[in-house]
Amino acid sequence: MNDAAGTGAHAEGRAGTDGQAGAGGPEGARDSLGQEGARDSLGLEAALARAPLVLDGGLSNQLEDAGHDLGDTLWSARLLAEHPDAIRSAHLAYYEAGADVAITASYQATFEGFARHGIDALSTAELLRLSVELAREAAELAGADRPLWVAASAGPYGAMLADGSEYRGRYGLSVADLERFHRPRLEVLSDAAPDVFALETVPDTDEARALLRAVRGLGVPAWLSYSVSGDRTRAGQPLEDAFALAAEADEVVAVGVNCCDPRDADAAVPLAARVTGKPVVVYPNSGETWNPATRSWHGPTRFTAGQVDGWRRSGARLIGGCCRVGPGAIAKVAEEIHG
Repeated sequence: MNDAAGTGAHAEGRAGTDGQAGAGGPEGARDSLGQEGARDSLGLEAALARAPLVLDGGLSNQLEDAGHDLGDTLWSARLLAEHPDAIRSAHLAYYEAGADVAITASYQATFEGFARHGIDALSTAELLRLSVELAREAAELAGADRPLWVAASAGPYGAMLADGSEYRGRYGLSVADLERFHRPRLEVLSDAAPDVFALETVPDTDEARALLRAVRGLGVPAWLSYSVSGDRTRAGQPLEDAFALAAEADEVVAVGVNCCDPRDADAAVPLAARVTGKPVVVYPNSGETWNPATRSWHGPTRFTAGQVDGWRRSGARLIGGCCRVGPGAIAKVAEEIHG
């Protein structure tokens, strides 16, 4: 797994109306925007049944390339308050590169995390909603002749701790504790009417269970994506068992892996398809290795557009990149998928 411990390497990613839910709440907002051409009013699940979609790449590397320092515990979520225009521009770069789906800058945005920086609950809720609105605005600015989608990111509990435990799991918390942590921000994100929740970089099955419970009744579909090492979750559970948790979850429209070595994705994609019978989501890292001591990346890039066809033939319907995968690589993925 090629990651930085906690604050430097996860490709959290992840556009326009004012983000208000229209008549009928969030679902009404999704349908009304789809009629304007920014999204498909039939829903993401129907879109996946028709053709694969291209995900974006790493939001953090795009922001760092633009000169922004993401070295604190809020990571790119801090820019929601300080430089929202930078986040909008990063989303736009991926849409213009050919991405169909942008993942919001809410991966590390939590009530607890913002509170540690003196940001109250009301302001935190506004920033969470803003993360979806910025991606919506970017979709409008892209002016694409295809539907564009917004995935509201919810990272694991360990991302809030910013101590590397997001890649280990096993926090010593119960499933109920984790559900209580995740539910409030998911409720707020649902108010902003994203097309889908990205329950991403999940390191263990306890947190997966908690997230699957936390999204119930919110009216927003979800994908569930694990961070993995070989054929196991980062916490060491068999990946087959981890995928099976999503098989009967009605809210889950796709299941798969992210923030992993591209070589691990090769085996995970067909396994997820076989175990769940659902569309597969896959967005691995570049393949480089993060050195936390020097806070730098090393080694070769292993993510290539040439892998896309194999993933697609194995059941992948949402394909993109995570850490260190930029717009250039996503453009090549889009060429493979859309021609």
